[in-house]
Amino acid sequence: MEFEAELWQHEGEGGWCFVTLPAAAAEEVREQAPPPTGFGAVRVAVVVGESRWQTSLFPDKKRGSYLLPVKQQVRRANDLLPGDRVRVSLTVASVPPSASRT
Repeated sequence: MEFEAELWQHEGEGGWCFVTLPAAAAEEVREQAPPPTGFGAVRVAVVVGESRWQTSLFPDKKRGSYLLPVKQQVRRANDLLPGDRVRVSLTVASVPPSASRT
């Protein structure tokens, strides 16, 4: 799936940056994701600009969506700052996070 959303910075320790999935994208993730395990993280493959990586989406009950962490390496490679609109291509993995560990 593809979507565009704002990059924002968490005010807590470490200053992690995230993109909150729009409602339609979050619903699509819920439909495609394997049954939740643990606290409901969903493994995904992500493309932002020229950067490609695998990570987990984290459920955000407050917003009724998922949070996509955008690491510093990706932000630097794509000249992204908090407040910027980010074009994201995302693919849900078919294996739940706990089953993919070895």
